[in-house]
Amino acid sequence: MWTIQTPWTRRLRPFAILLTFLLSACQHADQETDSHAPEPEATTMKTTTMNTPPIAAKRPHQTVLHGQTRIDPYHWLRDDDRKDPEVIDYLDAENAWFERQMSDTDTLQESLYQEMTARLKEDESSVPQKDGDYWYYYRYEEGKDYKIHARKYQSLDAAEQIILDENVRAEGEDYYSVNSIQISDDHRLMAWTEDTVSRRLYTIRIMNLDTGEMLGEDIPNASGAMAFAADNKTLFYTIKDEQTLLPFQVYRHALGTDISNDTLIYEEKDNTFYTSVSRGKSKDYIYISIGSTISSEYRLLPADQPKGEFELFLARQDHHEYQVTDLNGRFYVLTNQDAINFKIMSTDQIRNTSMHGWQEFVAHRDDVLLSGMTAFRDRLAVNLRINGMRNIHLIPFDDGPVLEIDSDEPAYTMYLDDNVEVDAAKLRYGYTSLTTPYTIYDYDLTSGERTLLKQTEVIGDFDSANYQTARLMVPARDGTDVPISVVHHRKTPVDGTAPLLVYAYGSYGSSTDPSFNSSRLSLLDRGYVFAIAHVRGGQEMGRKWYDDGKMFNKRNTFNDFVDVTRGLIERRYGDPKRTYAYGGSAGGLLMGVIINEAPELYHGVVAAVPFVDVINTMLDESIPLTTGEFNEWGNPKIKDQYEYILSYSPYDQVQAQDYPNLLITTGLHDSQVQYFEPAKWIAKLRDMKTDDNLLLMYTDMEAGHGGASGRYQRYRDVARMFAFFLKLSDMNTGAQ
Repeated sequence: MWTIQTPWTRRLRPFAILLTFLLSACQHADQETDSHAPEPEATTMKTTTMNTPPIAAKRPHQTVLHGQTRIDPYHWLRDDDRKDPEVIDYLDAENAWFERQMSDTDTLQESLYQEMTARLKEDESSVPQKDGDYWYYYRYEEGKDYKIHARKYQSLDAAEQIILDENVRAEGEDYYSVNSIQISDDHRLMAWTEDTVSRRLYTIRIMNLDTGEMLGEDIPNASGAMAFAADNKTLFYTIKDEQTLLPFQVYRHALGTDISNDTLIYEEKDNTFYTSVSRGKSKDYIYISIGSTISSEYRLLPADQPKGEFELFLARQDHHEYQVTDLNGRFYVLTNQDAINFKIMSTDQIRNTSMHGWQEFVAHRDDVLLSGMTAFRDRLAVNLRINGMRNIHLIPFDDGPVLEIDSDEPAYTMYLDDNVEVDAAKLRYGYTSLTTPYTIYDYDLTSGERTLLKQTEVIGDFDSANYQTARLMVPARDGTDVPISVVHHRKTPVDGTAPLLVYAYGSYGSSTDPSFNSSRLSLLDRGYVFAIAHVRGGQEMGRKWYDDGKMFNKRNTFNDFVDVTRGLIERRYGDPKRTYAYGGSAGGLLMGVIINEAPELYHGVVAAVPFVDVINTMLDESIPLTTGEFNEWGNPKIKDQYEYILSYSPYDQVQAQDYPNLLITTGLHDSQVQYFEPAKWIAKLRDMKTDDNLLLMYTDMEAGHGGASGRYQRYRDVARMFAFFLKLSDMNTGAQ
């Protein structure tokens, strides 16, 4: 079985927004109702001219919660159908204002786009992956935006069979995305999921690969998670709630039958959990995985018994997270039970009432975070973090030596790539750094010899030796050392005169690892220093790093970023008058907080699809992702959690003060951070800020959270952002 899949990871690039809730001050302190204030200030957007920005009307919408009244004057900008002419007109007006204010960068934007896309190898292809008698891969063709998925029988010299041409499927669509591809065991059937709206609500398509015939058994509202059973006649798949987009049901589909007759296998009743289905690497079992931000549960079914009952592996418990893989009749469990950085246990029991009798395979360590594993016939490959860097250790099932794969660079990322076959003699892994393009290696499990298979080619005069990377530690205000990954051109002086761009994410335990990005060269070659602040809220320094950046510790994330920026300036990595910041989604929340609390530190900021209306979003359980994240941000229906969130929520904390130059981006169809969060935010900022700095918003009217689809179109988004920074830093011509 060959598979690609983009996982649904909680709200790993946050959520959406809410309906405003509100009430009158005379009601009970813990009660919540909606009401509109008497007379709206205006019924339409105020008149704008070529020289004035759009001014959104104020229509006060009040909320009383925990005895406190809040007024939201821009609640009216929420339109769940995305068809309200007044709302669309406002977004169009903001786009027009953006175009007018950035018109002096039109040539620059086109130059940036051309140079970034010119670095791409147009006929790029993936390293073929062997599965059974076939080699699977994807490739691009010159001038085409989407992948062509193909395979060859037995030999790479055999004739190519194209199994899915995304370019053909995308014809006539403004947006197109493939999330997952699954191949049946006999390699005769292919199921894949596609989205043409950008709401991450997928449709499953099924094709007979022998004939090219579509089965016509399309399944809507899917999550992308699915698995063929061993009989090559049964497909398990996961369905989402159409409103909340929560994957909560697993169905069994018998190929050749009407989908209306599909059998509901499992339904998750707790809306703080996400549900998925997959086939284990051994192919012996099908897994239903159910997880929240703090708890996990698995149910298993032998893949050759598709009509059997799934067995509960180990019941969920609060604050117990685990992952399971199986091999040779044993189950290997990555668990945080009494192990904050996780350990690996093993058992031969498919059904367990507790961990009693399990054997320890990899012990817990305070200084090493275990983050993933994949099984081979005679050993387990483990992804782990040591001193913040991702490494791979190969641990034998017998008493042989542990093999460690090393790196010579100070800041890098090493990860397990696709390893489909358990009997493979080689491990395939990936490697990248801020100066090294993505590289794929095969590692011989017997000799330890490493073979370079492919390094992403950067067209042009790129030479990694022209760039310098460093790993720094800067103390935050509470004395905690925060790691930073830095890269710049070797000709760029580190003397306090270079423009500095600082990036961070810092939520959900999602670590921002140092990796190569060819588009970033357009800034580095123009003299920029780029830094990743590995702030608390990720897991770069272990699980505690995440715990120290969530819930009532969330302010550590914001403080870390500000303190890192100051530390970099003190170390002369950047010009204090040309220091910039960028973050997206939950990182956009971070941007919203820092411009409220340390606006003087940044000359310009880009907040992409920013999660900024935290109170309102987390109060509305109808919004995608909200319920699954109460353990990340808190539930504002609980008073102390409400007060803590309110203390930093960017939309609520906008003040009458000077702000940096700001560019906000969003997508009309964003399913994770709804467009109306940034729309409301810019309206409030424009009303209250006391400076004349740029305040711009660009809404992609066809896209969602990830921006434009297609290989090339996304670089228009990057060019737009880079032009904004270069416009501000007055370095919009020339290169090093």
